[in-house]
Amino acid sequence: MNDINRKQLGQTLWAIADQLRGAMDADDFRDYMLSFLFLRYLSDNYEIAAQKELGKDYPELPIDVLLKTGASTPLQIWYEENKADIPAFEKQMRRKVHYVIEPVHLWNNIANLARIQDYELLSTLQAGFKYIETESFESTFQGLFSEIDLGSPKLGKTYTERNAKLCSIIQRIAEGLTDFSKNIDALGDAYEYLIGQFAAGSGKKAGEFYTPQQVSDILSAIVTLDSQDPKTGTKKRLESVLDFACGSGSLLLNVRKRMGAHGIGKIYGQEKNITTYNLARMNMLLHGVKDAEFEIYHGDTLSNDWDILRELNPAKKPVFDAVVANPPFSYRWDPSDAMADDVRFKNHGMAPKSAADFAFLLHGFHFLKDEGVMAIILPHGVLFRGGAEERIRTKLLKDGHIDTVIGLPSNLFYSTGIPVCILVLKKCKQPDDVLFISAAEHFNKGKRQNQLTEEHIAKIIKTYQYRQEEPRYARRVEMEEIEKNGYNLNISRYISTASVEKEIDLNVVNAELVELEDSIRKARDKHNAFLKELGLPPLV
Repeated sequence: MNDINRKQLGQTLWAIADQLRGAMDADDFRDYMLSFLFLRYLSDNYEIAAQKELGKDYPELPIDVLLKTGASTPLQIWYEENKADIPAFEKQMRRKVHYVIEPVHLWNNIANLARIQDYELLSTLQAGFKYIETESFESTFQGLFSEIDLGSPKLGKTYTERNAKLCSIIQRIAEGLTDFSKNIDALGDAYEYLIGQFAAGSGKKAGEFYTPQQVSDILSAIVTLDSQDPKTGTKKRLESVLDFACGSGSLLLNVRKRMGAHGIGKIYGQEKNITTYNLARMNMLLHGVKDAEFEIYHGDTLSNDWDILRELNPAKKPVFDAVVANPPFSYRWDPSDAMADDVRFKNHGMAPKSAADFAFLLHGFHFLKDEGVMAIILPHGVLFRGGAEERIRTKLLKDGHIDTVIGLPSNLFYSTGIPVCILVLKKCKQPDDVLFISAAEHFNKGKRQNQLTEEHIAKIIKTYQYRQEEPRYARRVEMEEIEKNGYNLNISRYISTASVEKEIDLNVVNAELVELEDSIRKARDKHNAFLKELGLPPLV
C-alpha cells in the first residue's frame, strides 16, 4: 500500500469516528475505536501465523462459502473439526506469536456479528478482550484492555443500547477497511494518524499522550546521528532507547523508523497514565514491534518506581544510547526530603516544586550512556529562570553537558500555545561551545496549530548535524561568553533576529528625487500643450 492509500485509510477511519462519536467525548471514543482497530491487527496477524502453522490443513474457502457453513473464519472450521488438536496448536501459537485468540473472538467474527446486529456482540467482545489479556503467554498483553469499559453508560443506558451502538461502530469500521488491502503495516500508519487526529480534538489534554510528528522528526533525527561527530551520519545501531514520558509511544516509534526495524536492540518507555500506557503498548505491537523488543512500564517517572532503573550498583545501572522525551511542561511536584540524596539529583540539585522540568531532564540524563545523546522538549523558562534552576543549568554548562539549544515556533503543540525549546545533552561532547538555533520565526501559519514544513525540519537537522552558523538563525557560542551572561541561555541574548536596517545613501536619494521632478515637469508641460490647443486652462 502506497503512502497516499495509507493516508486515505487514516482519513476514512477518522471520518467514521467523527461521524459516529456523536455527543461522546473524543477521548472516550478514541479508546474504543483504537482498541477495535488493534483487535483487527491482532486478528490479521494471528490468522496469518495460524495459516503458516497449519499449512495445508488450514481451510481455504471463499467468504460466501464460509458464511454458509455458519463460520466467520477458516480457523473456526478447523477448531470444530480438530478439537483434540486445539491445545497443541494453541501451545505453538503462544510460543511463536505469544498470544492466542479463539476463533469466536477474531475480528472477522466480531465484524460479522456487528453486520447482523447480533445481540451477543457486546458479551462476545468483552470475553475476547479478557481472554487475550489473561490467556496470552507474555505479560505484554496483561491489562491491555483494562480501561475499555464496554459496559459504560457512555455507550448507552441499557445492554441493548450499548450493543446496538457497538454494532454500528464496528460495522462502519469494517466497511471502511474493506476498501483497502489487508496490509498490516498500513493499520499501524492509520492508528498513528488517528492518534494525531484525536489529539487535535482533545486540546490541552493531548499533551499527555502525543508529540506532533514534525517535532518528533527533529528529536529522532538528532539522537540517531553519531553523538561525537554528527556529520558522519546516522549510527548503524542503537542498543537501547528510552522515553521516560512516552505517552502513546509515537516518539519512540519515530526513532525506530529512522533506525529501521532491526536497528534498535530494545525500546523502553514509561508512562504514568494507565489509558495512555495501554495505548503505547498497542501502538508498539501495531507497528510490528515484537513484545520481546520493547518494554513499556506503567509508573511515575519522578518517583522512579520502575525496578530496572532502581539498581544501586553503578556497574549494573541501565544506560541508554538515546533518550528522548516530551514531559509535561512546568509540572508541579512535591519531592520528599529524601530525594535530595537521590542519585539522579544529588550532583546537580533539586528542581523547584513549581516546575519539575529539570527533574525530568536530570532523570533522563542520569540514564544516558557516556557516548549517548539526549533530546528533550521543554518550556523556554528552563533557559533563564533563576534559583534552583539556575544552579542546575550552571552545573550542566560548566560540566560541558549542554550541546545545543533549539528554539521552536509557538503554537506547535496541542497542549500549549507557548514556544518551546529542544535541549540536546551529551555526557561527552567534543565542541567546547553551545550551538544555538533560533527557528522560532521559521514556520507556516495554520488555522489551529502552526506547522513546520519538511524544509524547516531539514534545516534544523542540517544545522545541528554540521554545526553551521548563519546570521539571525544559528550561532556557536563559547563558554566564556555564556559565563559572562550568568549562564543564561535565553536564545535572544546570543542571536538577534531583528533585521539590519539598510543604510540610506542621501546622494542617491537626492539624484532620484531630481530625476522624478524633471519627469513630472516634462509630463506637465506636454499635458498643458494639449490643454492650450483645446482652449482649456493649463495645470499650474
